[in-house]
Amino acid sequence: MITATATDIQNNFGKYLQAVQMGDEIIILKNGIEVARLISKESSVSFLTDALTGVLKQDYNDKTIRAERAKKYESSDRYKCNS
Repeated sequence: MITATATDIQNNFGKYLQAVQMGDEIIILKNGIEVARLISKESSVSFLTDALTGVLKQDYNDKTIRAERAKKYESSDRYKCNS
């Protein structure tokens, strides 16, 4: 998972877009607060499918699913920016 400021995203969009294409998830911060995440289409479809499956089984837990997703990306700190 990569964190970057909104300004850094704006100034280096190509770099971050390439990181997303390689499977990373970008957390975008504005004034130190998470305001958005940039993820690949494949990741978003996978997350939505997993969430829908949980809803249909009536065992959907948003916090659990988010924690599981976060674990997938914790080792992807290659481009981490803490501006």
